[in-house]
Amino acid sequence: MQNYHLHLKGYVGGYDFDKNYVDYVLEKNAGKPVAVLIDSLGGSLATALSITSSFRNHGDVTVHFVGMNASAATIASLGAKHITIDASAMYLVHKCSTEFFRWASLNADQLDAQIATLEQMKTDLEKMDANVASMYAKKCKKTTAEMLDLMKVGGWLTAKEALDWGFVDEVTDAEEDAAPVLTDSVATAMASVGMPIPNLPVQAGQESQFSRFLNAIAGLFKPAEAKVKQPTQNTDPMNKFPLIVAALAIEALQVVDGNVTLTEAQCDALEAFLKEQNTKADSAQAAITEKDGIIAQRDATIKEQEQKISAQADLLKNAPGAGSSQVLNNGNSEAQPDGIKDFVTVTNAAQELLSELPD
Repeated sequence: MQNYHLHLKGYVGGYDFDKNYVDYVLEKNAGKPVAVLIDSLGGSLATALSITSSFRNHGDVTVHFVGMNASAATIASLGAKHITIDASAMYLVHKCSTEFFRWASLNADQLDAQIATLEQMKTDLEKMDANVASMYAKKCKKTTAEMLDLMKVGGWLTAKEALDWGFVDEVTDAEEDAAPVLTDSVATAMASVGMPIPNLPVQAGQESQFSRFLNAIAGLFKPAEAKVKQPTQNTDPMNKFPLIVAALAIEALQVVDGNVTLTEAQCDALEAFLKEQNTKADSAQAAITEKDGIIAQRDATIKEQEQKISAQADLLKNAPGAGSSQVLNNGNSEAQPDGIKDFVTVTNAAQELLSELPD
């Protein structure tokens, strides 16, 4: 039984397919052969490119594929010295894509801006496709155009087909390598993100390690021509329930015979979204309550001030008027107290009496 230094499974870029851990193990085994087991439906292109370089820089890495492997998982292996695949495993390459969702009403100017953005996105994706195709071409000893044609088709390859194309160097048939199992939940999840369903029997009622991360793959690597294979069911993959689709960050929900099935990962995402919305609603209500309290306090303060002003006005209205008098003094008018006025009046009267007395 082969012992592997690295088991890279699940979402490329996730905790179990992590570039930092890959570098750690490779550094720990510098100068020694390193065996890597890959079992993944893909994920982050950036992580895959980084791992490719790490494998190449180490110089003595052997990659072995088991299960169903697609997209970024296949790119990550390209830096290995030797690549093998289990006889029952499957291999998928296809064109790059990016997540896009817009739910809005746009005027002509906004549409022009959106078109410009989409054109730039299209240009970026074309550059990514050309880069990945050239990497595949170097490994397979094919032309970049041939690789682009295969990526455009985006169909699953058997282990023998992957060998014939040159993606792998050897097909193995080890007893410990279990054949891939496609469950109904995994098939539904793959269809929901636009990934083609491999030509395997669907086994209902079984769980798989893939079902928890398939939803996260949406938009990273996805073929434009992918179609849902449900020959015995009435399927309706049209874009219904746009708000739920937006909350799940997927392109569409698949309706089968009037029913919609969500994966556990999608339920977790929806639960987290609703929890976030409830938290925002509670915060908004708390802010409104606080604002109402501030307004009520301000209104009470204004009312109190108005009452004080009214009381002061009543006091001024009922108070007697203050007396005042003016005397001329070198052209200046000065107010004289009432006592001085009385003194002046008495003095003048006394002077008049004295003037009337005989000498």
